[in-house]
Amino acid sequence: MAMSEDAAAAAETPQQAGPRRGRVRLKRTALMAVPAIAAGGILMALTAQGVLAAQFSISGMPFTITADKLDGKGFAQFGSLDSMIPDSPNQGSTGGQVLVAVSAIKSAEITNLCQSVDLGGINLVIHAGDGGTPVSATNLTTDSDLLSGDAEFTNIEIGGDASTYTKAGPAGKGNPGVFGQQADTVVLTHLKQHNYASTAVGFKLPNLRLSFGSQGC
Repeated sequence: MAMSEDAAAAAETPQQAGPRRGRVRLKRTALMAVPAIAAGGILMALTAQGVLAAQFSISGMPFTITADKLDGKGFAQFGSLDSMIPDSPNQGSTGGQVLVAVSAIKSAEITNLCQSVDLGGINLVIHAGDGGTPVSATNLTTDSDLLSGDAEFTNIEIGGDASTYTKAGPAGKGNPGVFGQQADTVVLTHLKQHNYASTAVGFKLPNLRLSFGSQGC
């Protein structure tokens, strides 16, 4: 049996073997992303690509989110890859894929939310949740490549298989074999994110204002 398997492997063409090796390299990179950043004390906050975000191609234009505080119930986090459309004008040197830390929060309240995107010399800016009533979201997901802030977790589990996670609901499940972490609750203060995608099943933004300006969040 061993000889027949070796012979079959040797019969593969370079075209057959190449993509398989590429997928393995990308998967290993994604597996390493979350623990490497967590070990450095950087919080990968807000939420995940999950079920909803996987259904669309990202534009490749990142956006910034800041908040004074995020109070969440049901949290999960894992590494993944976001993809742009073929030949996207925003892909640059990425090849159309961006390595992200995806996180999921089942329900969240966000105080003093600011979101901005640089449109090339001018920023589209959104403010909400700063008039005494916080922004609220359910099944919130966000894909981030840079995050910072102060975090407090309850009943956190680190290093589990992300496909087995349940605390953040269906959007908090990663692919089989992917490193992840989950917790009953998470409180984030002085939050700042550099994101490529975000989704929510429900999203309420009290005191919402949209404007254009030279400064982002």
